[in-house]
Amino acid sequence: MPITERPPGPATAPRPPAVGWFPGLTPASGAHAAPLRLICFPYAGGTPSVYRGWDAPLGAGVQVVPVLLPGRGLRMRERPYSAMGPLVRDIAEALVQGELAHDYALFGHSMGALLAYEVACELRDRGHSAPRHLFVSGSRAPHLYGDRDDRTLSDADLRQLVAALGGLGDDHTIGSAYLDRRLPVLRADLTVCEEYRWVPRAPLDCPMTAFSATRDPIAPRPSVEAWRSYTSGSLLHHHLEGDHFFLSGLSRPSLLREIRSELARLTDEPGRPAPDAPDRLPTAKREPSWIC
Repeated sequence: MPITERPPGPATAPRPPAVGWFPGLTPASGAHAAPLRLICFPYAGGTPSVYRGWDAPLGAGVQVVPVLLPGRGLRMRERPYSAMGPLVRDIAEALVQGELAHDYALFGHSMGALLAYEVACELRDRGHSAPRHLFVSGSRAPHLYGDRDDRTLSDADLRQLVAALGGLGDDHTIGSAYLDRRLPVLRADLTVCEEYRWVPRAPLDCPMTAFSATRDPIAPRPSVEAWRSYTSGSLLHHHLEGDHFFLSGLSRPSLLREIRSELARLTDEPGRPAPDAPDRLPTAKREPSWIC
């Protein structure tokens, strides 16, 4: 099978202002809309839609702010990044410009966990406030990256890999058709992951929570536990039922309950769900997801 050409190098065109990175964020819903903002980073090929419906389960004291990366959604015409450094610097700058680099927590799944960690380090290097909490999900610890080369797979083999990881949802026909349109963005994101090399530095001083899943070959339990050395604070590790995309599956309500419990410590809100919270939890319907 022919190998699809590698994506181009890092994008150098000017990036949009903060609002372009955080869809739906307006001055009225921005820096002071809630006591705490949860900045959410996507997995490779992912979009902010995976975090749709998170606000209600996490409580009124938390504002969910998904990050929109180039090459998808309203930024479809922008070239996706293919290197970690420029991407992290531009996200950090957007957070500062948007007055979001204070009273915030970070969540990332798979590639998003790497982004969340690197953005936290970048903001620390710039002298800004540390995140109140860092949630890493479905991701090996940073020093364990660099052993995969999925970006060089043929289109057919890449589709097969995504399906095997549970990323096409329940209807593989719909999921595969949608994935075909996302392959260039997915390959660029995979390049970010696979060419990433951790630079040794002091651990973060914020508490962390790590999530792994029972059937995830990308981030097995021991490699997620290895995040413990990346914080001088506490680390809680929750091992949930599911595959690599457990955040969109049956374990999603459990994931959200654990996140709410931790964030409640920061917002003085009750950690238990409100009486009607179970009905407001996102459903477990599996929509197409991606990888990394």
